[in-house]
Amino acid sequence: MTRFFIVCLNSLGSPYGSASPVTSVDGNPKRGRYGPEFPLTTVRDDVNIHKLVLDDLGVRQIATVVGGSMGGMLVLEYAYFGTEVVRTIVPLATSSRHSAWGISWGEAQRQSIYCDPKYEDGYYSFDDPPSTGLGAARMSALLTYRSRDSFESRFGRNIPDPSRKQGINGNQHPSTPSNEHWAVHNDGHKRVRPPQPSPPSTPKTNTPPAKANGNSLQFTDPQFNGTTTFSPPTPPTPVNDRKRATTYFSAQSYLRYQGEKFVKRFDSNCYIAITRKLDTHDVSRYRVPPDTPNEVAAALSQIKQPALVIGIESDGLFTFAEQQEIAAAIPNSRLRTIDSPEGHDAFLLQFEQVNNHILEFFNEVLPEIMDAPGTSLDELNGDDSKGVGEMAKSSTFGEAEVGDITAW
Repeated sequence: MTRFFIVCLNSLGSPYGSASPVTSVDGNPKRGRYGPEFPLTTVRDDVNIHKLVLDDLGVRQIATVVGGSMGGMLVLEYAYFGTEVVRTIVPLATSSRHSAWGISWGEAQRQSIYCDPKYEDGYYSFDDPPSTGLGAARMSALLTYRSRDSFESRFGRNIPDPSRKQGINGNQHPSTPSNEHWAVHNDGHKRVRPPQPSPPSTPKTNTPPAKANGNSLQFTDPQFNGTTTFSPPTPPTPVNDRKRATTYFSAQSYLRYQGEKFVKRFDSNCYIAITRKLDTHDVSRYRVPPDTPNEVAAALSQIKQPALVIGIESDGLFTFAEQQEIAAAIPNSRLRTIDSPEGHDAFLLQFEQVNNHILEFFNEVLPEIMDAPGTSLDELNGDDSKGVGEMAKSSTFGEAEVGDITAW
């Protein structure tokens, strides 16, 4: 470990540091925060600012740049500083330009935020942000980080622990069929209201019956919603004690739980800013003439560093075919595969496979560094040091979270 000095820099637009929508305008709190007026930034902007930081630190040469997903986009951009600045690159599970598939997922997630009435065109209060929309965007994103088989293996049609949830499938049931239908229909809706009254002169519709005085019923999803209370209509008509089809599953519970966690640590304008950053990514932009056949391959052919490209065959977001295209176009590259059914997140989960590929690559292309004597973390810090495969902090965009990713 002491063979390398590791520098990790944040991206513009992230709420975890650097400039972003939650930053004070020009650093002056009296001018308020940028909010939706924060300018669009690109992956290339991030890399150029990183270079300014490295210059200020006195870093003259970088042995290797390693990154996955959006980080892999930065890795490819770093390569264009040339071999005198960057010696080797390791892009993992990424793309040379953001695909139509990735752009579409980002748009769907942004629309979830826009649809939240609290969004207010981005001029929302930090005390009352559009958390419902952001939570829905997060749930949508999680589906791209894993695979269908990964979800099926983990959850199947399992249901949450009944002791942790009361509701239509628990021990307490609505007292009328209409209230039951209303509860099923709105399960998981964060802004759920009590059933509203129907005009007495109109025929019966799908509108739930009126609330009235009486004992309150509570429907609780402690993993996401909290408790919703409403009163049954009068007079109550008991629902027949019958077996009901399951409508609440562990997969839903997991998504709601992750959505609720995410909104506590992320900002909606920042989310929009970063997804738009991803959309702009294209290594060929302004590097080759627009009429160049296969302009992306032409741009990648300009990369001269030894490159290790790592992909995941089960990745549905940054497909293995995209990694093959990158490796085929970079002259001095080699392609390695992570064997995992876990989809895109596998590069964060399969530490041993990733480490083996990278160490093999470093021994090949950086022998003078790898052959030098070094000191391991165990030797430096004793038994308290974190070993290979142990996460120290969460990823920038939240694909992986400490204490979460391995608890899947």
